Amino acid sequence: MTFNRRQIMTGAAGLIGTAALGGISMPRRAFAQSAIPNYTPESGATLRLLRWVPFVKAEEEAWNANTRAFTEATGVEVRIDQESWEDVRPKAAVAANIGSGPDIVMGWFDDVHQYPDKLVDVTELGTALGEAHGGWYPGLEGYARRDDKFIALPLCAIGNAICYRASHVEAAGFSEFPNDTDGFLELCKALQANGTPAGFPHGKAVGDGNNYAHWLLWSHGGKTVDESGTVAINSPETLAAIEYARALYATFIPGTESWLDINNNRAFLAGQCSLVANGVSLYYAARNDPAMQEIADDIRTTTLPIGPVGESVELHQTSTLAIFNHTPYPEAAKAYLAFMYQSDNMNAWIEGASAYCCQPLREYESNPVWTSSPIHEPYSKASASLRPNGWAGPLGYASAAVMADYVLVDMFAEAVTGQRTPEDAIANAERRINRYYRV
Repeated sequence: MTFNRRQIMTGAAGLIGTAALGGISMPRRAFAQSAIPNYTPESGATLRLLRWVPFVKAEEEAWNANTRAFTEATGVEVRIDQESWEDVRPKAAVAANIGSGPDIVMGWFDDVHQYPDKLVDVTELGTALGEAHGGWYPGLEGYARRDDKFIALPLCAIGNAICYRASHVEAAGFSEFPNDTDGFLELCKALQANGTPAGFPHGKAVGDGNNYAHWLLWSHGGKTVDESGTVAINSPETLAAIEYARALYATFIPGTESWLDINNNRAFLAGQCSLVANGVSLYYAARNDPAMQEIADDIRTTTLPIGPVGESVELHQTSTLAIFNHTPYPEAAKAYLAFMYQSDNMNAWIEGASAYCCQPLREYESNPVWTSSPIHEPYSKASASLRPNGWAGPLGYASAAVMADYVLVDMFAEAVTGQRTPEDAIANAERRINRYYRV
């Protein structure tokens, strides 16, 4: 199968990104199509993709433009269903278990490891894409591989960074943003005293809640399991992380224990808080609203502070693309994925996302979106720096289940809100983690 009429569609996708997110334009490179397997869609094939609701409109538009081009080239119609971030995981699990529903899922983290036997083996395509485009980033690749097979394709890391109001930080007495956890706590105390507090989610937020909880744990040297997969959450390091979380929580805007992924965006843009951790979508939500130009001009971004462990340790939201084996059209599904990873298509999508979706393959480090704005800088290395959620043990059913069950998120929430003592919160998390790792 050969793909044509891409020049028109690539130009359209590029214009989408340029118009919506800051005037970026980029050269397109030819794609070495001969290096990628040739998949011929089944006669009469149609596809249905389940994806998460986009936070950046131009990302969605670029993805949809590429999808329309695929349909024009192959005749295969693709229906795209959007669900909230929290709902993608359970809906995908249901589809896998009952053997009916979407053909492809744009899912989270290591969710695919919960039902690997329900997925189409895409090792041939995953291997070829890696060889053709400079290689996969190891952290992202780990989410999509089980043993020596690709059970999904890595799609992106959604970078997580501190977003803050520069004028409010300065008013709190800080000429520079602190890069360590002790200084960060002092900043949050000063922001609260000035009536411009910080806020981090302790609710079951798929992205922001998990990113925050894992950073809290890892920055203090804690881990859920060790290298062998033995549960290791009950440690002095975990207790130190909880005590630090309690001190931070005391400085937050009220209500963060119920925040989902959208809530910190809303609170920040409403002027209710001055510091959150989020994707770059927060900045563009302000930049693209004429009524919020004062806020947009005041936003700065930086990486999360370094804790006692002495190095930057961040989770970052990750997404994969997987094909369910109940699909009657596996060849069409593989052709669709191969098409979306072509250089011009993937670059157009990354460009449209404007630093929100970070590249899965090293070739796309050269996309000019990463140097087009200083706001993008903290997000530019997310794919390379991310630590997988199952660290320090192997990814698999257990790591996926622990994250899907929000064990770490709940541990911190229970402790900071006083539902349990820190020691009891750790013991409860240990019990829950053991339940999965002993299966």
